[in-house]
Amino acid sequence: MAELSRTTTGVPAGPAGPAAQAAAAPRGSGFWVVGAVLVLLMLSSSVPSALYVLYQQRWGLSSGMITVVFALYAVTVLIGLLLFGSLSDTLGRRPVLGVGLVLAIVSMGLFAGAQGLGLLLAARAVQGLAVGLATGAMGAALLELAPRSRPALGAQVNSAGPTVGIGLGGIGAGLLVQYAPAPTVLSYLLLVAAFAVTLVGVFRMRESAPEARSGGRVRISARRIHVPAAVRGRFAVLVLTIVAVWSVGGFYLSLGPHLALSLLDSSNYLVGGATVALLAGAATAAQLLLGRVEALRTAVLGLCGLLAGLGLVLLALGLRSAPVFLVGTAVLGGGWGAAFLGSFRALSALADPAHRGELTAAVYVFAYLAMSVPAVLAGMLTNIHGLHRTSVGFMAAVAGVCALALFVTLRLAARTRAEGSTT
Repeated sequence: MAELSRTTTGVPAGPAGPAAQAAAAPRGSGFWVVGAVLVLLMLSSSVPSALYVLYQQRWGLSSGMITVVFALYAVTVLIGLLLFGSLSDTLGRRPVLGVGLVLAIVSMGLFAGAQGLGLLLAARAVQGLAVGLATGAMGAALLELAPRSRPALGAQVNSAGPTVGIGLGGIGAGLLVQYAPAPTVLSYLLLVAAFAVTLVGVFRMRESAPEARSGGRVRISARRIHVPAAVRGRFAVLVLTIVAVWSVGGFYLSLGPHLALSLLDSSNYLVGGATVALLAGAATAAQLLLGRVEALRTAVLGLCGLLAGLGLVLLALGLRSAPVFLVGTAVLGGGWGAAFLGSFRALSALADPAHRGELTAAVYVFAYLAMSVPAVLAGMLTNIHGLHRTSVGFMAAVAGVCALALFVTLRLAARTRAEGSTT
């Protein structure tokens, strides 16, 4: 998951000096380079999801251990964000992105060389640190380098980029695993090449961090986790949606492919990757369609979609119906994308610019905990109760969270409208 969607457009910033300005690529090309980095990092994060079933079969891993591997990524992303999330403000966007890409290349090498659980865990940990390190720089650079004629494009790419990457990673890895040679190696080697190309682009783009441009002192410190007292009530309401959204995302990215193969009674690995791609593709479509809709309204529409999708998935599990499961996944994905976009836009507007980083860090904590902890619990319960019964219980629990989030969000929207009508 990348930088949370923000509604500010950032302050356009120039390069570090005349020499850098002469050598740097134009503003517009730098924006698209960063967008490509975002999509590639998210793509690489979803590639292992299409391979988990194969890893289980080859190495005898339990579903619980697979979710631990997945959760390790989420935890290390969070660690990277909290330790290095603001590093690019003083060191600069380009060097931080460059180091993040180098770490991503190292992680791809570890994945390609993995022959068991040890290197798989190491690869996921390094990958998480790479994404965590680069996320703050990507989010800020997209806002700062957005075309002046389309200032909102930075926030749109910030929110849609992750789901585009996750979808492409799922379907691409599924195709390679099923039909290409060396399935546990080829996907990662192709990503090494793609990361190397974008690394060149990063070092050619202009620097956009204002403090780095003015020669600010480098500071490496833990990102403060703080929610301003004045917005804690609204934050608590909106963060319920974050929990629901990323609980669903964590489940699908860890156990979703296995569930799809079970319901479709298939051994084709493309099915697992296509399930992830279907969820992410529907999420992207919803974000593009609702990009101009007011934030709270978007969140409400997304929560309704999540509830409808969860209901269909539960029906599919009860009937053991593959077609209903696929329809439910598409509806769930649309709700996921809309709820993700709306809640993050509403959250980003809660704090003034001077404290937005602190608020964002607090949101990250909830997002990545929701992404990892429920998935691990589901994986452990799968070892006891089986995948089918665990999935039913998980979806029902998330539906309860969605219903509560919808109720409190509707109340927040009504209160917001009432406050607006009195001013």
